[in-house]
Amino acid sequence: MEQRGAGRVGQAQPAPVVVGQVRRQVQLAWRQLRKHRMALLGGGVLIVLYTLAIFAEFLAPYSLDYADRERFFHPPIIPTFRDAQGFSPRPFVHGTTLADPGLRRFDVDPTQRYHVRIFVRGEPYRLFGIFPSTLHFFGVDEPGRIFLMGTDQSGRDQFSRILYGSRISLTIGIMAAAVTIPIGLVYGGLAGYYGGRVDNVMMRLSEIIIAFPEFYLLLTLSAVLPSAVGCTTRFYMITLILSFIGWAGFSRLIRGLVLSLKEREYVLAAKAAGMDDFRVIVRHILPQTSSLVIVVVTLGIPGAILGESALSFFGFGVREPCASWGNLLTTASNLPTLILSPWLLFPGLFIIAAVVAFNLFGDGLRDAMDPRHRTAS
Repeated sequence: MEQRGAGRVGQAQPAPVVVGQVRRQVQLAWRQLRKHRMALLGGGVLIVLYTLAIFAEFLAPYSLDYADRERFFHPPIIPTFRDAQGFSPRPFVHGTTLADPGLRRFDVDPTQRYHVRIFVRGEPYRLFGIFPSTLHFFGVDEPGRIFLMGTDQSGRDQFSRILYGSRISLTIGIMAAAVTIPIGLVYGGLAGYYGGRVDNVMMRLSEIIIAFPEFYLLLTLSAVLPSAVGCTTRFYMITLILSFIGWAGFSRLIRGLVLSLKEREYVLAAKAAGMDDFRVIVRHILPQTSSLVIVVVTLGIPGAILGESALSFFGFGVREPCASWGNLLTTASNLPTLILSPWLLFPGLFIIAAVVAFNLFGDGLRDAMDPRHRTAS
């Protein structure tokens, strides 16, 4: 009786021990991540991009649908402190007029100075969709214009639309991961835990999905979406499509990890204590996959960003009047237009910056989570 009681007391200990181990692993990973300069650089870029997306209405000088019909394909207007009239302590821009519509040439009027002001009143908006406001971070007085990244074919400010478009392009990866990760965890966890025929059948089903070329499957599924649905509905549908493609590969990674974890001592102790399979999987096995999940998320989000951008670029994703980095690049697909207006490629630079930043941060996080790459502190 004493031995049996002692065994039960000993079997009650694995959960706290596992939690303590996970906490220690997180601390070690953070210590290692701080040594990875490129990962910190990527993380800093991501913080900037997501800050721009969150406060897009406040930071953008113009609204999403604002258009100046007299300034279509206007080149970028960069504030300056000096011109022919001399130095100014406040940055300013000059007025412009359309001189040649065919060549899209604008003449600068050096006699017109419009000073850039901070915290100006402009078009009304709702911050976070809740708080009404007309305050913008910067702007110029009418009739002056400030186009930091030029305008498109309709005279809409590229910089403002890039900020608004970042919400879709940066959010869709996170939302796709929020759907992909739970499905992959449960599916791969069950396959790896039970093994045998269950594992064989479940993995064959996931391999069927993996066997399809991802991009062509994306095009096929997005092409059948109803064309009359709104921007929000289409956004959620594309998220589901990206999630449908991504969970299969992730489930195979989880399955392989669970196959090794289910033979650990604390798992065997939980089974011997009479704990049911579901609690063993959720409480003792899946938490041990947290490091893999974090790495997969940081490296998988760039794929979702590129997938959405490609779909929107070809007209199968987010469409007007909504903005995403992908559909903002559509105008640049015309070579004569691109030659005369190279600033239309600015959305592509944001895509590159986001993808590279995620990959740098993901690589650093992967090294930090892997004990083989850790260096002594």
